[in-house]
Amino acid sequence: MKNKILSIDTLDQDNIQALDLYIDTMQGDQEEQLIHVLHKAQSLFGYLPHNLQLHIARKLGLSGARVNGVVTFYSFFTEEPQGKYTVSVCMGTACFVKGADKVLDRILALTKTEIGKMSDDGLFTVKDVRCIGACGLAPVVTVNDKVYGNVKVKEVDDILRKYRGSSDAH
Repeated sequence: MKNKILSIDTLDQDNIQALDLYIDTMQGDQEEQLIHVLHKAQSLFGYLPHNLQLHIARKLGLSGARVNGVVTFYSFFTEEPQGKYTVSVCMGTACFVKGADKVLDRILALTKTEIGKMSDDGLFTVKDVRCIGACGLAPVVTVNDKVYGNVKVKEVDDILRKYRGSSDAH
């Protein structure tokens, strides 16, 4: 089912209209505008499924492969639905040495998901990242923009509990 490309009709038509209007009002070379269009599309839909990528390709007069190549090249773009909270675990050397792999395993177990996938409850997407740039706080976990440093496996339950059933966990 993952490779099945759905019709554009399966997407929110108000968002499609908003995206089309955005594209239609753009100035200049369409290929140069691709990144801007993809950012707009992701802000409207939350992710960039293949049917949306094909719609963008048609609107810009580009190949589907060209659009998908840009989507898959830049880590900001995602082809999968994302949870309300993105939980990132730093797997850089300092974090890994201090047990980030065990922290990640616990987060995956509690969210009942896989790396890069959204949890069934729609709350979490878990990512392993190369470096957060806070080596002195290793191991580091971020939940959206909130940074948790020196995280121990036993603290993971409490961290995630803050985001379950809460509209704003900050």
